[in-house]
Amino acid sequence: MEDESLRVDLEAETAALEAELGHREFEAMFSGPYDADDAFLAIHAGAGGTDSQDWAAMLMRMYLRWAERRGYETEIVDLTEGEEAGIKSVTIAVNGKYAYGYLRSEKGVHRLVRLSPFDAAHRRHTSFALVEILPQVAFDSPEVQIDPADLEIDVFRSSGAGGQNVQKNATAVRIRHIPTGIVVTCQNERSQTQNREFAMRILRSRLLELQRAQKDEEIAILRGEYTKAEWGNQIRSYVLHPYQMVKDHRTEYETGNTQAVLDGELDAFMEAYLRSPNNK
Repeated sequence: MEDESLRVDLEAETAALEAELGHREFEAMFSGPYDADDAFLAIHAGAGGTDSQDWAAMLMRMYLRWAERRGYETEIVDLTEGEEAGIKSVTIAVNGKYAYGYLRSEKGVHRLVRLSPFDAAHRRHTSFALVEILPQVAFDSPEVQIDPADLEIDVFRSSGAGGQNVQKNATAVRIRHIPTGIVVTCQNERSQTQNREFAMRILRSRLLELQRAQKDEEIAILRGEYTKAEWGNQIRSYVLHPYQMVKDHRTEYETGNTQAVLDGELDAFMEAYLRSPNNK
């Protein structure tokens, strides 16, 4: 009996060690300079009108659910609602260890195929949305230098649902970086000062991403392997009709449990990407 008890204890300890080893091995893949940092997640509705705006809202819910599962803190810092339903765009701050490392696997175009709830004939529609993932850059980072003379800053009233939600004071902030034409807005904080700080943080992140993208393009062109990222190059398809499947086109990982994915079960897709040759 003692030998049997010892064997059970050893098996349990071995399983725990293997799980810890697998966890450490997986985290070792977060070797990028910003992988351990917080992130900004932005979603933009693509072609497809109301259907695509509704799809963007579905993606927002999916990522908020995913972040909640991981214990990450989230804050919507800017949101533009659609005319009939859904959203045109949203920017979310995601704070937690390895937030950027996980989320960078989601950058790209996401495609939805379904029977449209906005089509009177209930026909099948294809919708697109673009997901951007940016590392949150420290204010003292030497990689991003911003000359105040290059900024055009406007303040305006935050848009709301009406009634008490409408801001009486001009607290929302729009910043345009003149040399690059990058425009960022923030209107979900209570004060103009907080909105300006968030807008500057997002601007720094976008400028860093622009610098990195330009370097990657230069290297790819030199290697003769440069291809422009376009709307047709979706990274993942979510098919709800005529069958149920979510498939990542970079890794070929797929699942038929579409509802679980839309409810935030994304770790398997992220891990497949991080373990794949596409993860550079």
